[in-house]
Amino acid sequence: MMGQRQHVVLLIFSAFLLFQTSNAHNVTRLLAKHPSLSTFNHYLTLTHLAPEINRRTTITVLALDNAAMSSLLDKNPSIYTIKNILSLHVLLDYFGAKKLHQIRNGTALAATMFQATGVAPGVSGFVNITDFKGGKVGFVAEDNGGSLNSFFVKSVEELPYNISVIQISKALPSVVAEAPTPGPSELNITGIMSAHGCKVFADTLLANPEAMGTYEDNVNGGLTVFCPMDDPFKAFLPKYKNLTASKKASFLEFFGVPVYQSLSMLKSNNGLMNTLATDGASKFDFTVQNEGEEVTLKTRVNTAKITGTLIDEQPVAIYTIDKVLLPKELFKAALSPAPAPAPEEAADAPKGSKSKTKSKSKTKSKAAPTPDSDSPAESPDDDPADQVADDDNAAMCFGAERLAVVGLSFLLVFFLL
Repeated sequence: MMGQRQHVVLLIFSAFLLFQTSNAHNVTRLLAKHPSLSTFNHYLTLTHLAPEINRRTTITVLALDNAAMSSLLDKNPSIYTIKNILSLHVLLDYFGAKKLHQIRNGTALAATMFQATGVAPGVSGFVNITDFKGGKVGFVAEDNGGSLNSFFVKSVEELPYNISVIQISKALPSVVAEAPTPGPSELNITGIMSAHGCKVFADTLLANPEAMGTYEDNVNGGLTVFCPMDDPFKAFLPKYKNLTASKKASFLEFFGVPVYQSLSMLKSNNGLMNTLATDGASKFDFTVQNEGEEVTLKTRVNTAKITGTLIDEQPVAIYTIDKVLLPKELFKAALSPAPAPAPEEAADAPKGSKSKTKSKSKTKSKAAPTPDSDSPAESPDDDPADQVADDDNAAMCFGAERLAVVGLSFLLVFFLL
């Protein structure tokens, strides 16, 4: 009987491991089996596209052999332009060899990772796939005027319906993807923010040389910015102006993270995140959480939601958020009123406690900090939903995940027995 139980436990554990790893894939390992695709594989790593591909599911990689990559590299594009070109060769849908030859109505339009960066205007980040007579399948970028010159060669690796790697004959020509791309140090991050609804924040950042210098120092090594939209930041400006000079710099730096974080990375790496303002005991951190496609940033003061992507090109990503996220080091959470004591508690309370409370509150009101003092300012956000403790949310999420795993385990035991 004991041996049978051990056998069942082993089966449950094995099934759990299979469940955990069933969606995992590594594109560089898949391509490493094919020496004729080694140059393509090398540049997926060099441009940091490989980790992005590995984090996604339901994806198709249009691989180029060494000869096709050589033709591409003969034009001497920068590494940032190469990244744009190769990201156009990663379709955000699954197309195995069988599906390519069974396309409904003979044609399909697929979004690419280039489109997902937000850099590609209009439909220039889409690829048209056409199934011709005689088994030919053609691929063309939408901004290429419909001129087909790249065709399906063979299926390289397929993990249905997770990732498909197929070889095509030539690189997909695209005026937009092939355009010279500035390096990160040449990026005008405040210009990008100003042009997309974050002008007030960008102007405030430009007016603070200390904070702006910190942002510029981190562009090459990796930078993620969460910029509040104009309306909420404009409403917050009076509070900002009451901060001391050093706190203004720390506050602005709080909206930058000194590493590159794509949206998919933010979704998969929930938890505490340090910022440009983090300095030893001065945490200036926030918690990243996601529910489905929605990503939120939380402090113990309030919560902000990511509402858009302005740029996502490693090593720089800039996102818009719907509120001014407030660090607990500078602002206090709005306190909810304490519950009234029960009658018996009131009866047992020692005499004089009420008067002491009053005297304490008077003392506090006399010692209330001036706007320019070093004490934390009050939160301008009165939304009670924003005041929920981060630890409670984390516990709820963790508990839900454990419940799901336990449920699956019991279901497996039921079928085994």
